Amino acid sequence: MVRPHRGLALGALTGLVAATAVGLATAPLLGRIVDAVVDNVDAADTITTAVVLLAVVAVVQGGLLAVGSGLVATLGERILAEVRERFVDRALRLPLDRVERAGSGDLTSRVGDDISVIGEAVRNALPAFARSILVILLTLVGLAVLDWRFLAAAALAVPIQLHTVRWYAGRAGSLYARHRVAVGAQQQQLLDTVGGAATVRAFRLTTDHSGRVGRASWSAVELALTAARLWTRFYARLNLAEFVGLGAVLAVGFVLVRADAVSVGTATAAALYFHGLFNPINVALGLVDDAQAATASLARLVGVVDLPDTDVPERPSVSTGPVSARGVRFGYHPDHEVIGGIDLDIAPGERVALVGASGAGKTTLAKLIAGIHPPTAGEIRVGASVASFGDKPAAALLITQEVHVFAGTLADDLRLTRPDALDDELCAALDVVGALDWVRALPHGLATEVGEGGRRLTAAQEQQLALARMVLADPPVVILDEATAEAGSAGARLLERAAAAALAGRSALVVAHRLTQASTADRIVVLDAGRVVECGTHDELLAADGRYAGLWAAWSATRIETRGDVLT
Repeated sequence: MVRPHRGLALGALTGLVAATAVGLATAPLLGRIVDAVVDNVDAADTITTAVVLLAVVAVVQGGLLAVGSGLVATLGERILAEVRERFVDRALRLPLDRVERAGSGDLTSRVGDDISVIGEAVRNALPAFARSILVILLTLVGLAVLDWRFLAAAALAVPIQLHTVRWYAGRAGSLYARHRVAVGAQQQQLLDTVGGAATVRAFRLTTDHSGRVGRASWSAVELALTAARLWTRFYARLNLAEFVGLGAVLAVGFVLVRADAVSVGTATAAALYFHGLFNPINVALGLVDDAQAATASLARLVGVVDLPDTDVPERPSVSTGPVSARGVRFGYHPDHEVIGGIDLDIAPGERVALVGASGAGKTTLAKLIAGIHPPTAGEIRVGASVASFGDKPAAALLITQEVHVFAGTLADDLRLTRPDALDDELCAALDVVGALDWVRALPHGLATEVGEGGRRLTAAQEQQLALARMVLADPPVVILDEATAEAGSAGARLLERAAAAALAGRSALVVAHRLTQASTADRIVVLDAGRVVECGTHDELLAADGRYAGLWAAWSATRIETRGDVLT
């Protein structure tokens, strides 16, 4: 991830190295002051010069440090932005069933909390870690220059520090990974409870859901407390290493001064050098904690970014129309096949209805043709292209009952499928689906804010909005899966007419949950257990007295009973 920004990384490293090198002049200057006081030779002049130089060092080091840290932060933020964008792009291309299994809480936790953890590391931990490593390395060089025995004494702390880091890293990685998963589960439970608040209250499940939220939260809290206890023990061991190292340096300095091998100022500089290592060593080793948390979070993002693409099998076939499916098989689990060897053609301008009992595979087949799921076997062609999973299909557009209205103006929402559409074109699309009148009646017309925080639309209006988007997209093939479910409401006839007008001149596959939709189709395909069992027109299938005729009879009887209840 750093490779594309090599120039920025080199500039940041140069600035930090220069700042650290300048800062190392502090200890020798203080040692010079000590020697001047001890020897009492031109003490005033020496001290004045040293103090002036210390001020210069502080100013220069501060400037270089600001430049280097700024460049490191800039580098980190750019990489973080790229990871976030790649994550969102990859998540949108994942198989829908995989996203649904993960849950919205897990995804929002990854792109929210995990990004925050990494962002904190990028903004603070990464620059601090880089500075600390440079200070440590250059300070050790400074100790060796003063006298190699000071370096040997300081090295006594290294085995303790290395053992401490190894001990901590072996425990913290898995702990932080479990904590991130627990936070994701907590967010999922919060989303379920808050999103379904009306249902929770209606069924008096408030106590039960509060308990679920509490248990999910406490699970995350317990792991966080365990991590805090581990972190405390980690720092206690680092303090022991500091004690051993400083004690050794002071002892060596005492011996060398007694032997007139070094001056008091040199011994002081060595002690100050090692004392100056306390903070960077603790920061560097302490940032192992941040690194463990950030690594666990980064793994959850990169794990999604690096998921392999799902390829659609390439097999030669002849397309007899806008949609051609050959030997299509699919299962959400390897041991359970939902669609088993289906062949289906939809001719140009033909409207085909999919009919079958619940669980027959209607919606799954619709999603396969729309390119949302890749078939496990067989091939689906839309026009002249193989329906490609992950990317927007070239010729097919799927509309379901679950319509999302994005926050913003109504015009912006409509332009999702055609960003360059003019207002007149938006109005024309709305007119096709019978929505122009109520849109003009809104306070600001097309400029009315809708979606989250804006004007709430009825379910039927949302469906009309989805159909208008489809008209603007102008695909040759449209797939409707329960997109007119609101036809049972007061706006039933209007919504049915809107769908019919939007489909005019297009090839269409309609998942017919209401058999009135099927009866007006050019052809009806009956599914059972993921296989085609009947195919024909409404009249032909009724005359055949098979599966469809039975469904029609049962549905007709239900309608008569319902009307009777209403009349009664």
